[in-house]
Amino acid sequence: MVGIGVIGYGYWGPNLVRNFSQISDAGVVAVCDQRAQRRALVESLYPNTKAYGDVHDIIADPAVDAVVIATPLSTHFDIALQALQGGKHVLVEKPFTASAAQAEQLVEIAEKRRRILMVDHTFIYTGAVRKLKELVDRGGLGQLFYYDSLRVNLGLFQHDVNVLWDLAVHDLSIMDFVLGQRPSMIAATGVAHIPGQPENLAYLTCHFENNLIAHFHVNWLAPVKVRRTLIGGSDKMVVYDDLEPSEKIKIYDKGVTVDLGDRPEDVIPLLVGYRAGDMLAPQLDLTEALDIEARHFVDCITRDRRPLSDGQAGLRMVRLLEAASRSLAQRGRPVDICWED
Repeated sequence: MVGIGVIGYGYWGPNLVRNFSQISDAGVVAVCDQRAQRRALVESLYPNTKAYGDVHDIIADPAVDAVVIATPLSTHFDIALQALQGGKHVLVEKPFTASAAQAEQLVEIAEKRRRILMVDHTFIYTGAVRKLKELVDRGGLGQLFYYDSLRVNLGLFQHDVNVLWDLAVHDLSIMDFVLGQRPSMIAATGVAHIPGQPENLAYLTCHFENNLIAHFHVNWLAPVKVRRTLIGGSDKMVVYDDLEPSEKIKIYDKGVTVDLGDRPEDVIPLLVGYRAGDMLAPQLDLTEALDIEARHFVDCITRDRRPLSDGQAGLRMVRLLEAASRSLAQRGRPVDICWED
């Protein structure tokens, strides 16, 4: 059995403990939180689980084979580094690290020590996102034209990261997983409406080869909660609504046809036609994504497999966020992205 230690029992920690506790070949043997009241809650809910107040103690516990880190971003690198050096497998909450240099170091150490390093990109484990990837991979949408994403709500304001690092990281990880392509350039604009606090609203654009463009709108100040993505292709288009209870994915047999006439270079007789067909809402696996992700992490440990959201995936997201932050600081000036293998 894989002994799991969860570090951080705040907003996300209880969900992690609950899901890992339900896995037959794993168990949450320890939880760490600096706050006494949170440790008391762990002890009341899980009497057989040790509650630590110091990170060093949970990492030193021989019963802990892997640690799951659900703490503020500024602490991710130090805790993950200690855990890997202590021989533990590691799952880190998003965003992976505060810099690409930190992410690179963790990936290198994990590979040298042959430890599983995984990042909590929860949405790629949902049935809806896996269906999106299936559609793209098999070419069902045709040539991809655009990827458009909206993720807005009222709150939850963060004090240590801006809205890009808090919300856009979800959609960037989905895009990275579904498209399997890396953007060559990124541009971001945003604003902080509360003095002294990070940007609470931002627009982000990623440019790819072959005229593919991706646009993201993230906002902590919206009156309604929206989680919607549109993907447009030459053959079909898809709407992914994460808040839709049943039909989260809708595939539209709609598009345009372009007739250039007899000569492609002749622009004058250009004709655009519109095609409208059926809408299909495929059946999806509605298993909780965190349950799938937790089981995947344990399976990767026991079978020595590379996770879907491994350290390299986390590193790619941090590189995108760093580039977006540079563009944001320059009022939307496009930034070229250098991908290093």
